[in-house]
Amino acid sequence: LAALGIGLVAGVLVYLIAPLWAAIVVGVLVVAPPTIGAFAATHRHLRIDGTVVTVSGVLRSRSVDLRQLAGVELLVRVARVSQVVLRVNDGNHGLVTIPLALYAGEGARELDVLALRTLANALAASELAPAAAISSVLVEQLRAEARDAGLVERPLYRAIVLARDAGRVPQTTLTDHEVASLIE
Repeated sequence: LAALGIGLVAGVLVYLIAPLWAAIVVGVLVVAPPTIGAFAATHRHLRIDGTVVTVSGVLRSRSVDLRQLAGVELLVRVARVSQVVLRVNDGNHGLVTIPLALYAGEGARELDVLALRTLANALAASELAPAAAISSVLVEQLRAEARDAGLVERPLYRAIVLARDAGRVPQTTLTDHEVASLIE
């Protein structure tokens, strides 16, 4: 809506000094990119069926079977709104990013309990040691949520603190040792 308002104002201003067709072109050029970006961002869906994670967007979809992982990483983005993300790939063309949690100040938005449990179970089915470690982190996160623990007691929030304290900002991938330290 903001892009629409800015495009309208830009179009009117151009119309004051140029022909109508030029004003329309300028208005469309201002409105189109943010509108298309917003549309694409809101039409992204994440689905977990058994051990298969599928991310579908406006134009394509990607799937990764978590039993046959080639790589799994826990990424942390530290900013005013910090984020913990799980990135999995199957070694072929499947690379899926799964947002696990967002933290802003004292507020938090974490993946729901059922999705976390399903994801933890699917990662546990993998033969990769890092997948098993991340599965343990997710199980510990579930336990913290079940007892309504504060943010500092939640492993995903501790990942943000760990990256911030280490000075690895704005984005870092946690090492296997750091992932293991989240549940100790």
